[in-house]
Amino acid sequence: MVACEGHPLLTPRVRRYLDRELDLRDSQQSAWRRHWTVETLAALEGHLAGHKATGQFCHGDAPTLADICLVGHVTAAINQQISLSPWPTVKCIHETAMALPAFAKAHPSAQPDTPEAMRAK
Repeated sequence: MVACEGHPLLTPRVRRYLDRELDLRDSQQSAWRRHWTVETLAALEGHLAGHKATGQFCHGDAPTLADICLVGHVTAAINQQISLSPWPTVKCIHETAMALPAFAKAHPSAQPDTPEAMRAK
């Protein structure tokens, strides 16, 4: 869901198209990104909530590629100041993943080249 539907809509290539080809203003682009971020979060929640395979992570109790994708998408949502409260399963999986050192170290704000303004305070 995230890798094929949600993430591709948030890439720089798509943002450049919205800017250069469609001439969308920043506020329009922001609304467009928020719409598709929320749509993907809702689809994830709908799939994961109550599914028998969902455990501490998307598919059981150990992280998989699905969790890497989910964490990336949730990070994009948080950067857009989207509250995760409507999607409690997604929020819980994200929090569980971020408690693991590997996920915490991989977070964009933890990278050496992260701009100071984007670093966690």
